[in-house]
Amino acid sequence: MALSNKVIGAINFVAMLLSIPIIGAGIWLTTEPDNSCVKILQWPVIILGILILVVALAGFVGGFWRIQWLLVVYLIAMLILIILLACLVVFIYMVTLRGSGHLEPNRTYLEYHLDDYSGWLRRRVRSSYKWDRIRNCLSSTSMCAELNQRYRMAQDFFNAHISPLQSGCCKPPTECGYTFVNPTYWISPINTAADMDCLQWSNEQTQLCYSCDSCKAGLLANLKKEWRRADIILLITLVALICVYVIGCCAFRNAKTEDLFNRYKHGYS
Repeated sequence: MALSNKVIGAINFVAMLLSIPIIGAGIWLTTEPDNSCVKILQWPVIILGILILVVALAGFVGGFWRIQWLLVVYLIAMLILIILLACLVVFIYMVTLRGSGHLEPNRTYLEYHLDDYSGWLRRRVRSSYKWDRIRNCLSSTSMCAELNQRYRMAQDFFNAHISPLQSGCCKPPTECGYTFVNPTYWISPINTAADMDCLQWSNEQTQLCYSCDSCKAGLLANLKKEWRRADIILLITLVALICVYVIGCCAFRNAKTEDLFNRYKHGYS
């Protein structure tokens, strides 16, 4: 029985370690400017990782100190958390399934359209109340100012690989036909009727295209890229957790069987 308990404790110690990449993925998301402004995914991920850590710690304690009821609580709670993690992995995949950038003539960077993205993501940025808060947060970053320092000539900027957020928020849509002065200052649009965003553009450095649908689309494109990376980490951790849980269940069952055998043996000896 002692050996089985130590095995269960060791298995739960591995489960504790597996909570680290989940918590790390959530913390990484908080360090990204777009996610720190939107604040949708990072806290559910961090909280789920912490819960897995706490439950695995309970299983570790229950395994080494032979606390049977704590092991039962661990098995039930960990199963629930694994199901929640699986739901989160599937949810992230589904909401980031749609949406991609569009090529424009003589441009290396891509343009982004809000309607390309899932309805759930669009609802996160459509309301003026939510977007005002996000816009103020984005405009306080240096992402657009960095473009002015990096690109002086028009052709250099047109050939640049800028982020979706910079493409959507820091410049007007290409189809409007604005003339480049610098990455955040454009004049003389050719076709202001091409898109409503053409009228939203402002050379005021605190405004730019932060009120444009292209900025919202660029934000969602950035979120999609980062959420997909986090989802890969969560998926790998989920598979590892399932393996650890199955092994733990088998070890717990073997320990119970061994305990019953020992009781039977001592009862008839």
